[in-house]
Amino acid sequence: MPSAPAVTGGDSRVWRDRGGRVAAHTFLIAAVIALAGPFLWELLTSFKTLAESTKVPPTVLPEDWHGDNYGEALTGIPMWKMLGNSVVNAIVRTLGQLLFCSMAAYAFARLDFPGRRVLFGLFLTVLLVPSQLLVIPQYQIMQDLNLLNTLTAVFLPGMFSAFGTFLLRQFFLALPVELEEAARLDGASPLRIYWSVLLPLARPGLIALGILTMIWSWNDLLWPLIVTTDTANMTLSVGLTSLQGQFQTDYPVLMAGSLLATLPVIAVFVVLQKHVIEGIALSGSKG
Repeated sequence: MPSAPAVTGGDSRVWRDRGGRVAAHTFLIAAVIALAGPFLWELLTSFKTLAESTKVPPTVLPEDWHGDNYGEALTGIPMWKMLGNSVVNAIVRTLGQLLFCSMAAYAFARLDFPGRRVLFGLFLTVLLVPSQLLVIPQYQIMQDLNLLNTLTAVFLPGMFSAFGTFLLRQFFLALPVELEEAARLDGASPLRIYWSVLLPLARPGLIALGILTMIWSWNDLLWPLIVTTDTANMTLSVGLTSLQGQFQTDYPVLMAGSLLATLPVIAVFVVLQKHVIEGIALSGSKG
């Protein structure tokens, strides 16, 4: 009677590696389904009728593809005006974060002053504070400045963040000190070193922070909803809430509007995602 073939150590490793790959691929497929599922459901719902969207049990594919929902979403709110407000809000917040956060990060990373580490530790505690707790103080400040119900009130508090400062500080720490010392020997001032030496080298980190800030600004709902009451100053995320009725919501129209509002930021992230990953990875290379 023939004996069973012996399993060698090499075969065992091959099976373990193969099993690990299968498990990893299974997990990745499940993650893709979990992440892409809501987006696909939103896309399919945007082509349904109101009656079909509330049908029980729900249908996956539309029985009657209804493309008029996108036209109703465009005419139901002043979408182009709100789109412009969202673009201005995202651009101003992003530029503000890149400027002010990089300056603070340079000070914490390169300038030697008493209590720098203690001050930076206290500064990081801001990351532990939920942003919702800062809404009331920020609202009172905007009220004292007579900026309520203006686009300035929407973007002003978002032009600086502790996260952006921390991210760029870690990036500056990873840059060679010798370049800064050589510039100092050539007579460059700290401001000149910051602007002409460190900022160009920190380009991946700046791009990563800029993209993350833009996405966060584009999706921000709570703060613009609180400080704006005039439609002319509302961002697109706030405008979409007006598509919700008090007693009934036309979900296909709402999904169509949400999809239109999501497309620009998805396109930007897909094109620049390499820079986001590179910037975050490099910022963590030195503590």
